[in-house]
Amino acid sequence: MMNFAQFGNDLYTGRRSIAFVQRRKLWYSLSAVMIGLALAGVLLNGLNFGIEFRGGTEFRVLGVTNTQDYEAKAQDAVGEAGIPGSVATTIVGGDTVRVQTEAAQAQADAARTSLAETFDVQRESVSSTLIGPSWGAAVSQQAIQGLVVFLILVTIVLALYFRTWKMAVAGLTALLHDLVITVGIYSLFGFEITPSSMIGFLTILGYSLYDTVVVFDKVRENTAEAFRTKRMTYADAANLAVNQTLVRSINTTVVALLPIAAILFVGFTMLGPGTLLDLSLALFIGIGVGAYSSIFIATPMLVQLRSKEPAIVDLDRYVARHGAKRAARDAARDVGAGEAPAGVPVAVGADLTGAVGVGEEPTATLHPADVGTAGADGAPRPIHKYAQAGPRNQPKRAPKSKR
Repeated sequence: MMNFAQFGNDLYTGRRSIAFVQRRKLWYSLSAVMIGLALAGVLLNGLNFGIEFRGGTEFRVLGVTNTQDYEAKAQDAVGEAGIPGSVATTIVGGDTVRVQTEAAQAQADAARTSLAETFDVQRESVSSTLIGPSWGAAVSQQAIQGLVVFLILVTIVLALYFRTWKMAVAGLTALLHDLVITVGIYSLFGFEITPSSMIGFLTILGYSLYDTVVVFDKVRENTAEAFRTKRMTYADAANLAVNQTLVRSINTTVVALLPIAAILFVGFTMLGPGTLLDLSLALFIGIGVGAYSSIFIATPMLVQLRSKEPAIVDLDRYVARHGAKRAARDAARDVGAGEAPAGVPVAVGADLTGAVGVGEEPTATLHPADVGTAGADGAPRPIHKYAQAGPRNQPKRAPKSKR
């Protein structure tokens, strides 16, 4: 059974290939479904913004020994204090109840007393924090400004580094793809969006960009070689680049996700809601989505954007016209070196140590047994160009003239 290292080596050398570019319509369809679900979640469910964005008062009841029916108890307690509307309650760390209400500065003291009596704790064990909506609006504005500046800088850097705006467009498309799907997942599952989540969103955009740039760098290297040698099309060279960086992308993603998964586990089971949990959740979702886009979206879109360029069209036509002849010459050269498998078509009468000339079509099938006898080094000797067919395989000599 082939191990993962051998599989990655085969992908790098081209012995195996996954058609990432050629099957781009399939990847686009999968992304369209995910984006559609994300947009539907945002439109139907909306986004669950934290108290830092909408404003309000947060109470924390420490040292709760009986958390049974804590939601109903908290609702009744703040209602008795005169705070209208519904409340959001969460267990934090196993013995702390977090209660979020509308802004209630005047009723804060009464709410603390009522919560302490309801959960049978000291009044000093109940803390309150008032967060005004203006602070949340300022945070939202700064986050949007940071995102816009980030995208502008990314566009400029990619366009200058790769010397083509189409790579910048493909990279930005992958970034927006990651952002929309990540926000959609938050909406579908009702995860709370906090300032820590916003930091996580910006971080995953940077991670996704890093992974995409690594793939694009290999694409640029392979396509430059394709233009020089004219041995493969632009799409094939780009697809080879994705295959060559696939194992690296998978390894990097797994290594990054493992510690984040550990933090998520601790946050959900022990710590509860907080900065650490919000940040790790955003990173875990975004890094997974970013790895997908750098492999399945960015490079296929780049190939599609550049497919109509005259230089690429000429390269594809040249490879399509001369590719079969070059393959025949390479096969003949491999047979001459004693490396071809049985059934490789080569030209009879050609010097097998060289290549079949351009325009010469293979006319027969040569097997390794027909190559000739082994030399001193054990390698098979090439057939002499005037050799006659048969087991002896000796060159034909002209008869001596009689005197």
